[in-house]
Amino acid sequence: MRFFATPGELRKRGVLGINMRNADYIMRYNPRRLYPLVDNKLETKKLAIESGITVPELYGVITIEHQIQEMGSTLANHQALVIKPAHGSGGNGIMVINGRMGNFFRRSNGNLLSLETIQHHTSNILSGMYSLGGIPDKAILEYRVDFDPMFEHISYQGVPDFRIIVFRGIPVAAMIRLPTRDSDGKANLHQGAVGLGVNIASGETSYAVHHNQHIERHPDTGHETSGIVIPYWDDILKLAMKCADRVGLGYLGVDIVIDRTLGPLMLELNARPGLSIQLAIGHGLLKTLHKVEACKHLPKDTDARLEFAKGLRTCEDIREVTN
Repeated sequence: MRFFATPGELRKRGVLGINMRNADYIMRYNPRRLYPLVDNKLETKKLAIESGITVPELYGVITIEHQIQEMGSTLANHQALVIKPAHGSGGNGIMVINGRMGNFFRRSNGNLLSLETIQHHTSNILSGMYSLGGIPDKAILEYRVDFDPMFEHISYQGVPDFRIIVFRGIPVAAMIRLPTRDSDGKANLHQGAVGLGVNIASGETSYAVHHNQHIERHPDTGHETSGIVIPYWDDILKLAMKCADRVGLGYLGVDIVIDRTLGPLMLELNARPGLSIQLAIGHGLLKTLHKVEACKHLPKDTDARLEFAKGLRTCEDIREVTN
Protein backbone atom coordinates (compact mmCIF):
# COMPACT_ATOMS: atom_id res chain seq x y z
CA MET A 1 0.00 0.00 0.00
CA ARG A 2 1.21 3.48 -0.86
CA PHE A 3 0.60 6.43 1.46
CA PHE A 4 -0.20 10.02 0.47
CA ALA A 5 2.18 11.41 -2.14
CA THR A 6 1.89 14.49 -4.36
CA PRO A 7 -0.03 17.68 -3.42
CA GLY A 8 -2.53 16.91 -6.16
CA GLU A 9 -3.20 13.46 -4.78
CA LEU A 10 -3.54 14.90 -1.28
CA ARG A 11 -6.24 17.32 -2.41
CA LYS A 12 -8.02 14.63 -4.40
CA ARG A 13 -8.11 12.34 -1.39
CA GLY A 14 -9.40 15.02 0.92
CA VAL A 15 -6.31 15.22 3.12
CA LEU A 16 -6.15 18.23 5.42
CA GLY A 17 -2.73 19.89 5.25
CA ILE A 18 -1.10 22.01 7.95
CA ASN A 19 -1.55 25.35 6.16
CA MET A 20 -5.23 24.68 5.49
CA ARG A 21 -5.72 23.46 9.03
CA ASN A 22 -4.19 26.62 10.43
CA ALA A 23 -5.94 29.10 8.11
CA ASP A 24 -9.35 27.51 7.57
CA TYR A 25 -9.97 25.82 10.89
CA ILE A 26 -7.71 26.86 13.77
CA MET A 27 -7.59 30.60 13.01
CA ARG A 28 -11.23 30.70 11.93
CA TYR A 29 -12.84 28.62 14.68
CA ASN A 30 -10.49 28.97 17.66
CA PRO A 31 -10.49 32.44 19.27
CA ARG A 32 -6.99 33.26 20.45
CA ARG A 33 -8.24 34.47 23.83
CA LEU A 34 -9.36 30.93 24.67
CA TYR A 35 -5.98 29.26 24.09
CA PRO A 36 -4.85 29.59 27.74
CA LEU A 37 -7.71 27.28 28.73
CA VAL A 38 -6.07 24.40 26.86
CA ASP A 39 -2.38 25.35 26.67
CA ASN A 40 -2.15 25.34 30.47
CA LYS A 41 -2.95 21.82 31.70
CA LEU A 42 -3.54 23.08 35.22
CA GLU A 43 -6.15 25.57 34.03
CA THR A 44 -7.71 22.85 31.87
CA LYS A 45 -7.99 20.54 34.87
CA LYS A 46 -9.47 23.25 37.09
CA LEU A 47 -12.03 24.15 34.42
CA ALA A 48 -12.94 20.49 33.96
CA ILE A 49 -13.45 19.93 37.69
CA GLU A 50 -15.67 23.00 37.91
CA SER A 51 -17.69 21.73 34.96
CA GLY A 52 -18.16 18.19 36.22
CA ILE A 53 -15.87 16.72 33.56
CA THR A 54 -14.10 13.61 34.85
CA VAL A 55 -10.30 13.92 35.02
CA PRO A 56 -7.45 12.19 36.88
CA GLU A 57 -7.33 13.38 40.49
CA LEU A 58 -4.95 16.26 41.19
CA TYR A 59 -2.50 15.38 44.00
CA GLY A 60 -0.53 18.60 44.06
CA VAL A 61 1.24 21.37 42.15
CA ILE A 62 4.90 22.36 42.44
CA THR A 63 5.32 26.04 41.62
CA ILE A 64 8.66 27.06 43.19
CA GLU A 65 12.01 25.35 43.74
CA HIS A 66 11.61 25.36 47.52
CA GLN A 67 8.60 23.03 47.26
CA ILE A 68 10.71 20.41 45.48
CA GLN A 69 12.48 19.60 48.74
CA GLU A 70 9.11 18.66 50.22
CA MET A 71 8.11 16.26 47.43
CA GLY A 72 9.09 13.22 49.46
CA SER A 73 6.06 13.58 51.72
CA THR A 74 3.68 13.89 48.75
CA LEU A 75 5.21 10.90 46.99
CA ALA A 76 5.03 8.85 50.19
CA ASN A 77 1.24 9.10 50.14
CA HIS A 78 0.90 7.60 46.63
CA GLN A 79 2.26 4.34 45.27
CA ALA A 80 1.68 5.49 41.68
CA LEU A 81 1.34 8.92 40.11
CA VAL A 82 2.22 11.10 37.13
CA ILE A 83 4.42 14.21 37.15
CA LYS A 84 4.04 16.49 34.14
CA PRO A 85 4.60 20.10 33.04
CA ALA A 86 1.57 22.40 32.99
CA HIS A 87 2.64 23.88 29.64
CA GLY A 88 4.17 20.78 28.05
CA SER A 89 3.38 19.41 24.60
CA GLY A 90 3.85 16.18 22.70
CA GLY A 91 4.22 14.14 25.88
CA ASN A 92 7.55 15.78 26.70
CA GLY A 93 8.49 15.96 30.36
CA ILE A 94 5.90 13.47 31.56
CA MET A 95 7.19 11.04 34.19
CA VAL A 96 5.03 8.06 35.14
CA ILE A 97 5.69 6.30 38.44
CA ASN A 98 4.07 2.88 38.72
CA GLY A 99 5.12 1.84 42.20
CA ARG A 100 7.77 1.69 44.91
CA MET A 101 10.63 -0.64 45.71
CA GLY A 102 12.21 0.26 49.01
CA ASN A 103 13.46 3.83 48.78
CA PHE A 104 13.20 3.82 44.98
CA PHE A 105 10.37 4.54 42.55
CA ARG A 106 9.57 2.19 39.68
CA ARG A 107 8.75 3.35 36.14
CA SER A 108 6.58 1.41 33.67
CA ASN A 109 9.67 -0.04 31.98
CA GLY A 110 10.92 -1.40 35.31
CA ASN A 111 13.70 1.15 35.76
CA LEU A 112 14.16 2.45 39.30
CA LEU A 113 14.46 6.14 40.17
CA SER A 114 15.74 7.80 43.31
CA LEU A 115 13.91 10.68 44.97
CA GLU A 116 16.79 12.93 43.93
CA THR A 117 16.29 11.98 40.27
CA ILE A 118 12.59 12.82 40.47
CA GLN A 119 13.37 16.12 42.17
CA HIS A 120 15.90 16.99 39.46
CA HIS A 121 13.32 16.21 36.78
CA THR A 122 10.77 18.41 38.56
CA SER A 123 13.31 21.23 38.73
CA ASN A 124 13.78 20.93 34.96
CA ILE A 125 10.03 21.26 34.53
CA LEU A 126 9.98 24.47 36.57
CA SER A 127 12.84 25.88 34.51
CA GLY A 128 10.74 25.58 31.34
CA MET A 129 12.74 22.77 29.74
CA TYR A 130 9.54 21.09 28.47
CA SER A 131 7.17 24.05 28.17
CA LEU A 132 5.83 25.74 25.07
CA GLY A 133 8.26 28.56 24.28
CA GLY A 134 10.57 27.62 27.13
CA ILE A 135 8.69 29.74 29.66
CA PRO A 136 8.99 28.97 33.41
CA ASP A 137 6.49 26.29 34.29
CA LYS A 138 4.69 24.40 37.05
CA ALA A 139 4.76 20.66 37.77
CA ILE A 140 1.46 18.81 38.12
CA LEU A 141 1.25 15.69 40.30
CA GLU A 142 -1.81 13.59 39.53
CA TYR A 143 -3.41 10.16 39.61
CA ARG A 144 -1.80 7.58 37.36
CA VAL A 145 -4.47 6.00 35.18
CA ASP A 146 -4.92 2.26 35.60
CA PHE A 147 -6.06 1.45 32.10
CA ASP A 148 -8.91 -0.91 31.29
CA PRO A 149 -7.70 -4.55 31.03
CA MET A 150 -9.21 -4.92 27.56
CA PHE A 151 -6.20 -2.97 26.23
CA GLU A 152 -3.52 -5.19 27.78
CA HIS A 153 -3.07 -7.22 24.60
CA ILE A 154 -2.56 -4.16 22.37
CA SER A 155 -0.49 -1.91 24.60
CA TYR A 156 3.14 -2.12 25.71
CA GLN A 157 4.11 -0.81 29.18
CA GLY A 158 1.92 2.25 29.04
CA VAL A 159 -1.57 3.73 28.99
CA PRO A 160 -3.31 3.94 25.61
CA ASP A 161 -5.37 7.06 25.00
CA PHE A 162 -7.98 8.30 22.56
CA ARG A 163 -7.64 11.40 20.42
CA ILE A 164 -11.02 12.74 19.33
CA ILE A 165 -11.25 15.64 16.87
CA VAL A 166 -14.34 17.75 17.59
CA PHE A 167 -15.39 20.30 14.97
CA ARG A 168 -18.22 22.73 15.69
CA GLY A 169 -19.25 20.47 18.56
CA ILE A 170 -19.35 17.32 16.38
CA PRO A 171 -16.86 14.43 16.77
CA VAL A 172 -15.43 13.96 13.28
CA ALA A 173 -12.48 11.58 13.77
CA ALA A 174 -11.10 9.28 16.44
CA MET A 175 -8.06 7.11 17.06
CA ILE A 176 -6.40 5.18 19.87
CA ARG A 177 -2.70 5.80 20.44
CA LEU A 178 -1.11 2.56 21.63
CA PRO A 179 2.23 2.58 23.48
CA THR A 180 5.01 0.42 22.07
CA ARG A 181 8.57 -0.55 22.90
CA ASP A 182 9.72 2.10 20.41
CA SER A 183 7.71 4.82 22.17
CA ASP A 184 9.05 3.76 25.59
CA GLY A 185 5.52 3.08 26.78
CA LYS A 186 4.21 6.52 25.73
CA ALA A 187 1.07 7.08 23.67
CA ASN A 188 2.79 9.43 21.20
CA LEU A 189 2.79 8.70 17.46
CA HIS A 190 5.92 10.76 16.80
CA GLN A 191 7.80 8.71 19.37
CA GLY A 192 6.70 5.39 17.86
CA ALA A 193 3.25 4.62 19.25
CA VAL A 194 0.65 2.88 17.09
CA GLY A 195 -2.21 4.98 15.72
CA LEU A 196 -5.37 2.88 15.53
CA GLY A 197 -8.42 4.39 13.84
CA VAL A 198 -11.85 4.04 15.43
CA ASN A 199 -15.06 4.24 13.44
CA ILE A 200 -17.14 7.07 14.91
CA ALA A 201 -20.43 5.33 14.13
CA SER A 202 -19.66 1.86 15.52
CA GLY A 203 -16.83 2.41 18.00
CA GLU A 204 -14.91 -0.40 16.31
CA THR A 205 -11.20 -0.25 15.46
CA SER A 206 -10.16 -0.53 11.85
CA TYR A 207 -7.01 0.87 10.26
CA ALA A 208 -3.66 1.04 12.10
CA VAL A 209 -0.27 2.63 11.43
CA HIS A 210 3.15 2.40 13.05
CA HIS A 211 5.93 4.74 11.91
CA ASN A 212 3.57 5.77 9.07
CA GLN A 213 3.27 2.20 7.80
CA HIS A 214 0.04 0.21 7.73
CA ILE A 215 0.04 -2.70 10.21
CA GLU A 216 -2.46 -5.36 11.20
CA ARG A 217 -0.91 -6.45 14.51
CA HIS A 218 0.66 -4.62 17.44
CA PRO A 219 4.45 -4.69 16.84
CA ASP A 220 5.22 -5.90 20.39
CA THR A 221 2.26 -8.01 21.48
CA GLY A 222 1.45 -9.46 18.06
CA HIS A 223 -2.28 -9.07 18.67
CA GLU A 224 -4.61 -8.05 15.83
CA THR A 225 -5.62 -4.40 15.99
CA SER A 226 -8.79 -4.36 13.88
CA GLY A 227 -12.30 -5.34 14.91
CA ILE A 228 -12.01 -4.32 18.57
CA VAL A 229 -15.22 -2.83 19.95
CA ILE A 230 -14.44 0.02 22.34
CA PRO A 231 -16.38 0.07 25.63
CA TYR A 232 -18.09 3.29 26.77
CA TRP A 233 -17.92 4.54 23.18
CA ASP A 234 -20.94 6.85 23.35
CA ASP A 235 -19.74 8.13 26.73
CA ILE A 236 -16.32 8.91 25.24
CA LEU A 237 -17.83 10.90 22.38
CA LYS A 238 -20.18 12.75 24.72
CA LEU A 239 -17.26 13.58 27.03
CA ALA A 240 -15.34 14.99 24.06
CA MET A 241 -18.33 17.12 23.07
CA LYS A 242 -18.75 18.38 26.63
CA CYS A 243 -15.10 19.46 26.67
CA ALA A 244 -15.49 21.33 23.39
CA ASP A 245 -18.64 23.05 24.64
CA ARG A 246 -16.94 24.13 27.85
CA VAL A 247 -13.80 25.67 26.36
CA GLY A 248 -15.59 27.20 23.36
CA LEU A 249 -13.09 26.15 20.69
CA GLY A 250 -14.55 25.14 17.33
CA TYR A 251 -11.70 22.86 16.25
CA LEU A 252 -10.35 20.85 19.16
CA GLY A 253 -8.38 17.72 19.97
CA VAL A 254 -9.62 15.91 23.10
CA ASP A 255 -7.46 13.24 24.73
CA ILE A 256 -9.35 10.64 26.78
CA VAL A 257 -8.40 7.44 28.62
CA ILE A 258 -10.45 4.60 30.05
CA ASP A 259 -9.58 3.82 33.66
CA ARG A 260 -10.17 0.32 35.04
CA THR A 261 -12.49 1.56 37.80
CA LEU A 262 -13.31 5.18 36.94
CA GLY A 263 -14.23 4.76 33.27
CA PRO A 264 -13.53 7.52 30.70
CA LEU A 265 -11.37 10.42 31.92
CA MET A 266 -10.30 13.54 30.05
CA LEU A 267 -6.51 13.92 30.04
CA GLU A 268 -5.77 16.98 27.92
CA LEU A 269 -7.16 19.37 25.31
CA ASN A 270 -5.35 20.64 22.23
CA ALA A 271 -6.22 23.77 20.24
CA ARG A 272 -3.87 22.71 17.44
CA PRO A 273 -4.45 18.96 17.05
CA GLY A 274 -2.00 17.22 14.74
CA LEU A 275 -2.79 15.75 11.35
CA SER A 276 -1.46 12.22 11.82
CA ILE A 277 -4.92 11.06 12.79
CA GLN A 278 -5.64 10.94 9.05
CA LEU A 279 -3.09 8.14 8.69
CA ALA A 280 -4.63 6.26 11.60
CA ILE A 281 -8.18 6.42 10.26
CA GLY A 282 -7.01 5.70 6.70
CA HIS A 283 -8.54 8.72 4.97
CA GLY A 284 -8.46 12.51 4.85
CA LEU A 285 -10.54 14.76 7.11
CA LEU A 286 -11.72 17.31 4.57
CA LYS A 287 -14.78 15.47 3.31
CA THR A 288 -16.19 15.13 6.82
CA LEU A 289 -15.22 18.68 7.80
CA HIS A 290 -16.97 20.03 4.70
CA LYS A 291 -20.12 18.10 5.59
CA VAL A 292 -20.18 19.69 9.04
CA GLU A 293 -19.37 23.14 7.62
CA ALA A 294 -22.24 22.85 5.15
CA CYS A 295 -24.75 22.58 8.02
CA LYS A 296 -25.85 26.08 9.01
CA HIS A 297 -27.87 24.88 11.99
CA LEU A 298 -26.26 22.00 13.85
CA PRO A 299 -28.18 20.33 16.68
CA LYS A 300 -27.42 21.63 20.16
CA ASP A 301 -28.59 18.63 22.15
CA THR A 302 -25.77 16.20 22.95
CA ASP A 303 -27.67 13.07 21.93
CA ALA A 304 -28.75 14.69 18.67
CA ARG A 305 -25.17 15.70 17.91
CA LEU A 306 -24.00 12.17 18.66
CA GLU A 307 -26.45 10.74 16.12
CA PHE A 308 -25.44 13.43 13.63
CA ALA A 309 -21.78 12.47 14.05
CA LYS A 310 -22.49 8.79 13.55
CA GLY A 311 -24.34 9.55 10.33
CA LEU A 312 -21.33 11.32 8.81
CA ARG A 313 -19.23 8.22 8.29
CA THR A 314 -19.92 5.40 5.84
CA CYS A 315 -17.86 2.42 4.81
CA GLU A 316 -17.26 4.07 1.43
CA ASP A 317 -15.94 7.21 3.13
CA ILE A 318 -13.46 5.22 5.18
CA ARG A 319 -11.98 3.07 2.44
CA GLU A 320 -12.24 5.09 -0.76
CA VAL A 321 -8.84 6.79 -0.36
CA THR A 322 -6.87 3.80 0.89
CA ASN A 323 -7.43 1.35 -1.95
